Amino acid sequence: MSAADALACRFCGAPLEQTFADLGMTPLANSYVPLADAGKADRLLPLHARVCGKCLLVQLPQVETREAIFSDYAYFSSYSDSWLEHCRSYAESVARRFAIGAGSRVVEVASNDGYLLQYFRMAGIPVLGVEPAANVARAAEARGVRTKVAFFGADTARALVAEGHAADLAVANNVLAHVPDINDFVDGFRILLKPRGVLTVEFPSLEPMIAGGEFDTIYHEHFSYLCLLTAKRIFAAHGLDVFDVDRLATHGGSLRVYACHAGTRPVEAAVGRVLADESAAGLDRIETYRAFAAMPPRAKQAVRDFLQRAKREGKRVAGYGAPAKGNTLLNYCGVDASLIEFTVDRNPHKQDRLLPGSRIPVRAPDALRAAKPDYVFILPWNLRDEISSQIAYIRDWGGKFVVPIPRLTVF
Repeated sequence: MSAADALACRFCGAPLEQTFADLGMTPLANSYVPLADAGKADRLLPLHARVCGKCLLVQLPQVETREAIFSDYAYFSSYSDSWLEHCRSYAESVARRFAIGAGSRVVEVASNDGYLLQYFRMAGIPVLGVEPAANVARAAEARGVRTKVAFFGADTARALVAEGHAADLAVANNVLAHVPDINDFVDGFRILLKPRGVLTVEFPSLEPMIAGGEFDTIYHEHFSYLCLLTAKRIFAAHGLDVFDVDRLATHGGSLRVYACHAGTRPVEAAVGRVLADESAAGLDRIETYRAFAAMPPRAKQAVRDFLQRAKREGKRVAGYGAPAKGNTLLNYCGVDASLIEFTVDRNPHKQDRLLPGSRIPVRAPDALRAAKPDYVFILPWNLRDEISSQIAYIRDWGGKFVVPIPRLTVF
């Protein structure tokens, strides 16, 4: 890929000349370091998000291949109780709304460890997952969710249809941002969907991201950052209508977009309402995107001031979670194990490793009880309620919680 190609909009091809947020040089957010490799230097890559002046798609130039990022992946969806409940509720409601039953076919792209499809399978509905990470796909197969190991796009969609997997319902949760060729990916759904099929796509929304300064959502694995305005344009370019939309609380504020073949379903009023809200928030104006660049430095100052003050006062700080967003925040803010001693995570695939860049050790959750830190710094701040409830026992020794976004808060 030439430098000129890397700086062209991945949707419309216009030059990428406007900065959205420049977060410096960081390692890949999910490149957790085995203890045996502690002495090896991290590979640092530019984390510079830009916005297209023509179509307003916020994006990162591709700095690594999708195979290097996603073929073996440390993220497993099933370790969040609230996320599982979100998916169970979705499966019930969408099956009821669109009459998805035993004679239907549900195909999920980026199906991870079968976290969602398991609920359709339990209801007797035929399912297929499409997941590029073979290690994660094996976990899905172990729970009885049939999974094809592949990257999704137009060619994969044609192969699936030829194999009899045309979809009555296609699902793509938190993956639209992860694809370097967004046109090929979306065109795949045009091919995969049956004539009356429905596609639902969930993605973190730019509107709360900009309003709350959620810069840690930016990392190399996220190639695109979307609002309904840009998503609608992308789907329309591939013959798909957005006919409904839900606002979700997940990931700091997300959208669930419902799409279908053009002209096959009436457009619900919610689409117009969300578009109007996005316009009122300035998402149809380039100036709004340019202004975001000032927000990360303010958050960085607040995080460093808190951690350095805690260190001066002799307070112990541990982390909770090892999410990709946490790695963006820690590396941008220059935080290492001298400021946060360790972090804990329920995912055993991340335990006994080091966070990339910051080199903070990842331990099992019981390490909190042993260490009794004064502060627990919640890195997946979007799960603050779930996490603070699960480990409320830190109050027993006077411990407090800290979240960095949308503003640093101690509680």
